[in-house]
This record gives sequence, structure tokens and C-alpha cells, in this order.
Amino acid sequence: VQLQAFGGGLVQAGGSLRLACAASGNTHAWSDFAWYRQGPGKERELVAKLSSGGAVDYADSVEDRFIASRDMNRNTFNLEMNNLRPSDTAVYYCNAEHFEETAPRRYGWAKYWGQGTQVTVSS
Repeated sequence: VQLQAFGGGLVQAGGSLRLACAASGNTHAWSDFAWYRQGPGKERELVAKLSSGGAVDYADSVEDRFIASRDMNRNTFNLEMNNLRPSDTAVYYCNAEHFEETAPRRYGWAKYWGQGTQVTVSS
């Protein structure tokens, strides 16, 4: 069971990038997908989070520029980033919870992180 993040790279300010977070295993065993980022010298911050009702909550700094979506067929959680700014430069991490056996004969939600993908926006 793992999450893998793809799609980072180098882009000029004003450009776009699309990130994908691929989840392994059963699509329906995953929940609470989110994207976080950690910029140079900064703490990790929440960028977008998929709620149980299907809506996405965004950080104020990315509202109206980023679009997060869940693809159930591909079992991915995607982040479309538009009008990128140098301040968006960070390592982006996906995060989700997986329903699994957490102890012998006990089941619950375990949190997983993807490996991170670098996004660099030049001015």
C-alpha cells in the first residue's frame, strides 16, 4: 500500500503544472486525500483537501488558481496548478488514509504520505 506523487518540474511564473498522486490497491479503501507542500525554510502546509462530501477545501493562497480532483477510475488524486507564482515553489506531498488491518483482527484508518515531488517556479 503506497502513494506515489508525479508531475513536478520547473515552470516560469504564470505557467501551469499538473500533479498526480497514485494510490495502490483498492480504490474504495482510500479516503481523505490531500495535497501539502513545504517551501524552503517553511513548515509543511495544507494546499487542498478533499472532504467526505466530495468538496475540496483550498488554502487561501491557492484559491482560484489550483484545482484538485479525484479520479476513481485511475485511483489518483490530481492537482492542477495554474498561474503559478515563485511563492508556490515547494516540495508537494500527497496524503491520504487507507482502511486496513491495523492490529490483529482490528481494522481502522492508517495515514500514508507520498514521496514528494519538487515544483519550482522561476520569476
